[in-house]
Amino acid sequence: MTTSLTLTRQLNAFPARVFAALTQPAQMLRWWVPDAGTTLHASADLRPGGRYAIGFRLTDGSEHHPTGLYREVIPDERLSFTWEWPGRPEATSLVTIRLAPRDGGTHLTLTHEHLPDDAGPAHERGWSGLFTRLAVYLKATP
Repeated sequence: MTTSLTLTRQLNAFPARVFAALTQPAQMLRWWVPDAGTTLHASADLRPGGRYAIGFRLTDGSEHHPTGLYREVIPDERLSFTWEWPGRPEATSLVTIRLAPRDGGTHLTLTHEHLPDDAGPAHERGWSGLFTRLAVYLKATP
C-alpha cells in the first residue's frame, strides 16, 4: 500500500523566479536542504526524460542523495519528476509541483504520490523544511 501528501505554500516571488530556484543547479545549491545543513551537489537536465540529482547533509550529519527523471516540464507552471533513493527502487515515488500567480507572488502546490506507507511523515517534514528554506532564499535574493 502507498500514500501521498499534498502541501501548499504562498511564496513572495513570481512563478518564473520560483521555477528557476527549483530547477537551476546554481540556485538549488543555495537552499535545497530541509534544515540548516548543507547542499552538497545539484544537477538538472531540465527536459522530459532528463535526470536530476541532489545531495545534502542534514545537521545531524546524515547525507541524502535523491535522484530522478523529469516527467513534465512546463516553465513557470508545472514540474513533475520521479523521486528515487539510490539502492531503494521500491521507494520510487512521483512529485508534482504546480505554480500559479496569486496575490503578487506564487501559490505553490506540491503533491508527492506513491510513497511507502511509513514514508509520509518524514517526507512531509522534509518538504516543509525545504519550502521554508526556499522562502528565505527567495526573500534574500533579488
